[in-house]
Amino acid sequence: MQTIDFELDGDYVELNLLLKLVGLCDSGGAGKHLVASGAVSVDGAIELRKTCKIRAGQVVRIGDAEIRVLADPHPADTRLG
Repeated sequence: MQTIDFELDGDYVELNLLLKLVGLCDSGGAGKHLVASGAVSVDGAIELRKTCKIRAGQVVRIGDAEIRVLADPHPADTRLG
């Protein structure tokens, strides 16, 4: 099984875009078709919502690929100066 670690840039990424960003499909549109086909699971359950929000800690699987979604390593500094 191929394991891909994906670091978020923010709070979440839409599922179809995640598939594109990790190189499992050529475009967001192709990602939508993969999701709609029932080929993608999130945390062990088939996910049919093409633009569902994927957050840190979730695991996405498609075929023999597993994507582990990691927290943003550089979150915005929210302290008041």
